[in-house]
Amino acid sequence: MQKSDFIIEVNHVSKQFEDGKFALDDVSLQIKKGEFVTILGPSGCGKTTLLRCIAGFQVATEGDILLNGEDVTTMPPHLRDVNTVFQKYALFPHLNVFDNVAFGLKLKKVDKKVIEKKVKQALKTVGMTDYEYRDVDSLSGGQQQRVAIARAVVGKPKLVLADEPTGNLDSKHGKEIMELLSELNAEGTTIVMVTHSQRDAAFAHRTINLLDGEVVNELAI
Repeated sequence: MQKSDFIIEVNHVSKQFEDGKFALDDVSLQIKKGEFVTILGPSGCGKTTLLRCIAGFQVATEGDILLNGEDVTTMPPHLRDVNTVFQKYALFPHLNVFDNVAFGLKLKKVDKKVIEKKVKQALKTVGMTDYEYRDVDSLSGGQQQRVAIARAVVGKPKLVLADEPTGNLDSKHGKEIMELLSELNAEGTTIVMVTHSQRDAAFAHRTINLLDGEVVNELAI
């Protein structure tokens, strides 16, 4: 089977919750490999639900989602070649920086020497060299988000999803994180970011505007 030119295809996806409300209503979109795309909209518009459906943390009520041409609509998150950066970092407080970044590789039983090499490279990429054995609670918010990004990219996933990655940061550190994501994208990582910030959206190649669970328009930047 020939692989698709699109890394993500969302086809007529709706998501209805138990209270009967629709978070997503017949959403369709396509994202090419190597793009940096922002899903932009106000709180409650469905953008995080859409990201969670792509990641596999939620399952669409209707429609299907394809990654590299493969239907993954009901596939669990750990079987998708996708990593997510969360607004609240989601680091493990009982693990140091190295072990947080290495966590996924250890689950996959990657060789220890390979893990050490990959973790050091990932921390270098995000500007956190020499922080390997620091407690994550001793880091600033911006540093914690850098560690979270290192954990997301250490396994070289085809796709990184970012859910309001600057939401807990001040403007200086937020800009640094956006510049870092842009650098990763320039190196070939496809990035899909959810945000309500026009400033952050300006870093992307394309913005998909969501309102009340529907795509209202798209804007190439």
